Amino acid sequence: MGTVTEHLALFTTDEPLRVLERDEHLLLAAPHPSKLPIPLWRDQPPLEVVHFPVEYRAQPFAPPRGVFENDKLRVEWQTMDNRQPFYHRNCDVDEISYQIAGERTLMTELGVVEHRPGEFSRLPRGVGHDNWGRKESHLLFYTPAPVSEECAAVRESDVVMPPFPGWEPHPVNEAVTQCLGSPGHDIAVFPIDEQRLLDQVTTEKERLQVLRGAGEPGTTWLYRNDYARIGMTVTPPTPGHTYLRTLDADEVQYQVSGTRTVVTQRGIAELRPGDFLRIPLGIAHTAVVTDTPSEHIRIQCNRELPRVAEPDWTAETYSPERLAAARQNGAAA
Repeated sequence: MGTVTEHLALFTTDEPLRVLERDEHLLLAAPHPSKLPIPLWRDQPPLEVVHFPVEYRAQPFAPPRGVFENDKLRVEWQTMDNRQPFYHRNCDVDEISYQIAGERTLMTELGVVEHRPGEFSRLPRGVGHDNWGRKESHLLFYTPAPVSEECAAVRESDVVMPPFPGWEPHPVNEAVTQCLGSPGHDIAVFPIDEQRLLDQVTTEKERLQVLRGAGEPGTTWLYRNDYARIGMTVTPPTPGHTYLRTLDADEVQYQVSGTRTVVTQRGIAELRPGDFLRIPLGIAHTAVVTDTPSEHIRIQCNRELPRVAEPDWTAETYSPERLAAARQNGAAA
């Protein structure tokens, strides 16, 4: 261990506010004991990891599971092997989805998207939609409209009728919701003509944009509004000698592929596909990646983004030996 670089960053830009040199052990160690008779600092808990399986596991339809939530951003995980039993329309938010595994047909008034793993799409506020999943899982992000795309689309939604083989219109309800689409916040639920709703696409010029990460080292920012931004990061093998400390935004990371050891003063966590980790604002962190590149989603929010799902495990306490072992494993690989 020795000298490392720390980038002080802000939510609004990728250019560092300051670049500092640090003694790595001091950066990660516990504070020096206070000589005063009163506590000066709060005890900070270790970072916590939430895990949902990437592989499909058969289960009855259930509402999406909330993972992190505040009043400006809600992050959910969902799995399906069936139709969603209603159409949905948001009053207040744009709804972004990311396909983790399996296949999902997204049917909307702006066309149909056949989602494959690694793809994102954004439903603008007020667009009716339904899903047909086949042994799949996906993430959902609800955040106040308007949200803008930050990179070029790889394709758009299509006019498709029927939306999938064997589809026929049937009696179905539409649910209109507020408050980030969270359960219990439906405003109106009523029967609709499904054929008429899907035929609306023929009168609309707007289409859904399908995005993917660039697949190159670094972060591809995909979506942004006044409160949050979402991107995809590829990290090639690295010993992790550059730390990042974001001063004004919490960051949630979702591991997509590969393994990555996140190193912070609040613990060391080895992340595998399906793991979520929240890094509070002001916490310096880096990642050690071994023989194959790692890919993860970055979700930044400029206010506290609390965990609402139960944690599955906590980060290991930092020690020079634990960090050296992570780097040695990478060197050996």
